[in-house]
Amino acid sequence: MSRNLLILLFLLVSFVMKSQNLEWKTNMTDAITQSNEERKPMLILFTSSNAPDNLQNEIFKTSEFEKWSRRNVILVRLDLSDNAIASEVREQNIMLKNAFGIVNLPEVCFANAVTRKGKTNFNTLGKTSYNPAGVKAWIAASDLILNPE
Repeated sequence: MSRNLLILLFLLVSFVMKSQNLEWKTNMTDAITQSNEERKPMLILFTSSNAPDNLQNEIFKTSEFEKWSRRNVILVRLDLSDNAIASEVREQNIMLKNAFGIVNLPEVCFANAVTRKGKTNFNTLGKTSYNPAGVKAWIAASDLILNPE
């Protein structure tokens, strides 16, 4: 009996730990490849170390967002304040921020991309930011961007 309980506890802890580990890509080339392979748009989070944590804490760290994101998008996180990344990657991230018209951080842009002959073309689907109404409202707004009627 106690062995079965330990196995059940182990499986439960493993499931909870796995559910809290969303995979955020930081390499845009890898994200584009996965997006095209899985035929899912990218959710590109533009952020920085001094950006408010509301979006991260109240939306992205919820089980509802985790379930939704696994089904619907490829997660990409571009930290514009990360000094540990190569300067060319930092420049690329700033160029993407400007190209997508990102003004306030954090902000999310939904996009698809195609790379042909070394040139990448993005199709912007829409943008959103923090929604104080909560994760369900944020997901509903995001679904409207991804699936306009």
